[in-house]
Amino acid sequence: MTTYEQAVQIAKILDSKIAQDIKIIEISDVTIIADYMVIATGRSSTQVKSLADEVEYQMDELGYSVSHIEGHRSNSWILLDYVDIIVNVFNEEAREFYDLERLWQDGKEIDLSDILE
Repeated sequence: MTTYEQAVQIAKILDSKIAQDIKIIEISDVTIIADYMVIATGRSSTQVKSLADEVEYQMDELGYSVSHIEGHRSNSWILLDYVDIIVNVFNEEAREFYDLERLWQDGKEIDLSDILE
């Protein structure tokens, strides 16, 4: 599975668990830290944790282990580092505050309209 396909798979996992405002931003031309940034919002701290846990579980089942996890105790923002893909799951308040879409505006947002339901 290519890195792009992994990012899309992560978006689909988040969508299946009713994450809101899912975005994939290709950042490989802007930075060396990763190729893709996946961003999603959960409606509560419980859902934020549940979304992150589900991504970790399903990607592990596919043979892709998370390299590093940040924020698992806070439940307002959890970051899953898959080396070439960074997954950020926020609650609404944290997502607005950190505004990663603005920070990575030089990246290319992937159109998910044909990918997610």
